[in-house]
Amino acid sequence: MTRIYFVRHAEPDRKWNDDRTKPLSDGGLVDRMTIIEKLENKNIQMVFSSPYKRSYDTIEPVAKKIGLEIVTDERFRERKPGKEGNNIELFKKLWSDFSHCEEEGESIGEVQNRNIEALKEVLDIGKDNNIIIGTHGTALSTILNYYDSNFGFDEFLRIINFMPYMVRLEFNENGFLGMEEEYYMEKEYKVIAQ
Repeated sequence: MTRIYFVRHAEPDRKWNDDRTKPLSDGGLVDRMTIIEKLENKNIQMVFSSPYKRSYDTIEPVAKKIGLEIVTDERFRERKPGKEGNNIELFKKLWSDFSHCEEEGESIGEVQNRNIEALKEVLDIGKDNNIIIGTHGTALSTILNYYDSNFGFDEFLRIINFMPYMVRLEFNENGFLGMEEEYYMEKEYKVIAQ
């Protein structure tokens, strides 16, 4: 059996504008340490991450503790927002139409396709291993939707305030077996209502 532990990043520094280099907040740096106690005894053999700083930095302490290098994969990055930014009405549009894309942004479908492509490669090379993948809220939500079509806009909104958030997906040679939430810490994610 292959177990994937997806870890959504801890709370980011909201004053930081560049999405790729956005660090964790002071609180996020503290909160990420809870991931060590949740994962250090899970016999992890591989660690992957989005290249975005907040995701990488969230799982770095556990990777160091268990003595594994983190392999980054650009395909695990977060959705590229467009000119509309992030707000509830936009999220509704994106989740109701996976091809909807605001100017200079990415659709949910595009995010899902690249994340699933990367995950399938991880499943091929990591067969029968326990694996950590550092990720983001929207990116992870598209993966969960791929394996459970009931996971949609409402479920995305439910986890938007969970930082860090951890969910375990299990697979065998026949495919996906199931998922289970392992841990979350609730923080406030400020979404603009329009």
